Amino acid sequence: MKNNALIGVILILLGAAVLFYQGISFTRKETVIDLGPIKATADKTETVPIPPIIGWLAVAGGAVLLVNGMRAKA
Repeated sequence: MKNNALIGVILILLGAAVLFYQGISFTRKETVIDLGPIKATADKTETVPIPPIIGWLAVAGGAVLLVNGMRAKA
């Protein structure tokens, strides 16, 4: 049951990262002006929010798997 403990630790770390960052940001190019051969673009930064409940669920699930993995080891 060592796999459960490893997956639990990974879930706890991912959940903590979600709670810390609370979203994924990315930049994309957007065409502002398109007049034949003349093109103007602008960088637009967008953020996709991740609800904190997902982070808390990942931490709780990871803790359950970690405890379960440690108990099965003994």
